[in-house]
Amino acid sequence: MPALSTTPRRIAAGLAFTAAVAIVLTGCSTSSNAGSDPSAIATAKTATSAADFGGMDGLVKAANAEGALNVITLPPSWANYGKIIAGFEKKYPDIKITSANPNGSSADEVAAAKSLKGQSTAPDVFDLGTAVLNDNTDLLAKYKVSNWSDIPDDFKDADGTWYYDYTGLMSVGYDSSVIKTAPTSIKDLLGSEYKNKVSIKGDPTQANEAASAVYLAALGNGGSADDIQPGIDFFKTLKSDGNFNSTLPTQATVNSGETPVVLQWSYNNLAWGPAGGSAGNPNWKTVVLPGTALGSYYNQAINADAPHPAAARLWEEYLYTPEVQNLYLAAGAYPSTLAAMEKAGTVDKDTLATVGEAPSDFVQLTSDQATKAAALLTAGWAKAVN
Repeated sequence: MPALSTTPRRIAAGLAFTAAVAIVLTGCSTSSNAGSDPSAIATAKTATSAADFGGMDGLVKAANAEGALNVITLPPSWANYGKIIAGFEKKYPDIKITSANPNGSSADEVAAAKSLKGQSTAPDVFDLGTAVLNDNTDLLAKYKVSNWSDIPDDFKDADGTWYYDYTGLMSVGYDSSVIKTAPTSIKDLLGSEYKNKVSIKGDPTQANEAASAVYLAALGNGGSADDIQPGIDFFKTLKSDGNFNSTLPTQATVNSGETPVVLQWSYNNLAWGPAGGSAGNPNWKTVVLPGTALGSYYNQAINADAPHPAAARLWEEYLYTPEVQNLYLAAGAYPSTLAAMEKAGTVDKDTLATVGEAPSDFVQLTSDQATKAAALLTAGWAKAVN
């Protein structure tokens, strides 16, 4: 891991992941869950800890009675969510998970919560970038998981409306059969070898991962978390030079050769390479560029109008167990309770040795910095790349 700088603070994420609003949560039911007691649903919606259910056994019983959980924008290859979802269903076989719009963004999560409010198909839980979360705190329920103390104080809202779950570092993934020399600077992507080859994960005004690519470019071109304009200028040059590829990259486009260079989170680039097994590209390599690194924790939160409020709370309890926090780690995503797990001896030491210790210092945009960055992107991105 390269030497990093700047103390981590609550980051700014923009809107999480990518893709157009294509909400696949369908159905017109106006009840939260036809198989559940409405009074039980109402009680679960106000629960702020497992103690309000009489403990974990009571929470599991209430969640089983609901029998369903709606998650949204969780691609199977993103931070090990495929295994995480499968593990929840194995552990709680009476609860069926519906995973909607896996290639969507945080904006899509919020749009789904608003448009499907009161329906059984609305999302129960969120996995959000910080900027969009900050604009929609009225949608969030307060809940503290049982091991709340394992989450550092600056990684969570004191009232329990949001809490960090995992982070990676912004990285360059590239097909080594096409790009023969690994990039050592963001400026290398302006070279002729990268003609029509450099992609990002969607529209930076809508997707945190794409916005973070712009932030990384800013850091590599004299900008800072307080000034991301050099990042926009970099992509304007990348576009004018013919090196920017506007195709939305996926594992399929990487494997087909359509998008041979992708700026995205390290855990996603790693998942698209040899670590992806038969689905991965054996030639795909991941580089965290030397110099200042960029990180971004995503936030867990519960929909205040969740149609399955007990299952939503059980999902959060499950995510913060060492079992699942280690699954994040195995994907190369550093979990928020890592320090506590190391102290308690519950971290998978072999996995940690393979992934490497979490960087002690990296740049993260604060909420105020993210708001300012979003305004610059809204004003200037389309003009830069169209």
